Amino acid sequence: MSFAEQVKYVRATLLVSQKELAKMLGVSFPTINRWETGKLEPTFLNRKKFELFCKDKNIDFKGAEI
Repeated sequence: MSFAEQVKYVRATLLVSQKELAKMLGVSFPTINRWETGKLEPTFLNRKKFELFCKDKNIDFKGAEI
């Protein structure tokens, strides 16, 4: 699963908008939008922040379908 698909999956799982997810992760709305469309890959630190966020929310990508 690509990072863009992971972002979409997380938003769908949490039922939040891009703006709401951006606020939760401490990044801007355009950043989430670019991650989700695949126009931008996250920095190492933001990827780790995203992974920890998913772990805290008990979101697992194994078997996830987009």
